[in-house]
Amino acid sequence: MMKKKAIISISSNQEIDKDDIIEVITPGDFYKDTHGFRVSYDETEISGMEGTKTKLLITEDKFMLEREGTTTTKMEFQKNNDSLSLYNTPYGMLELKIHTKDLKVNVNEEGGEVFVNYNLSIGGQKPQTTLLTIKIKA
Repeated sequence: MMKKKAIISISSNQEIDKDDIIEVITPGDFYKDTHGFRVSYDETEISGMEGTKTKLLITEDKFMLEREGTTTTKMEFQKNNDSLSLYNTPYGMLELKIHTKDLKVNVNEEGGEVFVNYNLSIGGQKPQTTLLTIKIKA
């Protein structure tokens, strides 16, 4: 499948504060390879990560998010699974612990939707439940 231009909408909010939704809508590339569906886009000033490229890999049961640039990280989400990630920011390195409670993937050649419900704990702090929805329109 050739690379397609896509509009990617990413919204996330903490479960405790359902009204405080952060949404970023950005143009990017969308294509399928042997590993699954891939999305890549450049972060903007709005996300506070200007100068960073974000890549997503989406398979039926797994979702990976990788950032390179001013902010570097690799996060992996798999239902009922824990993963550890190092988050390298201009302000230093953080350790992220992710426990994925739920992952729903509904993506085909035209785009689709990924929903992740996960607990995120930064540097050993109390975990926060985050809901993340990614919509792709190719």
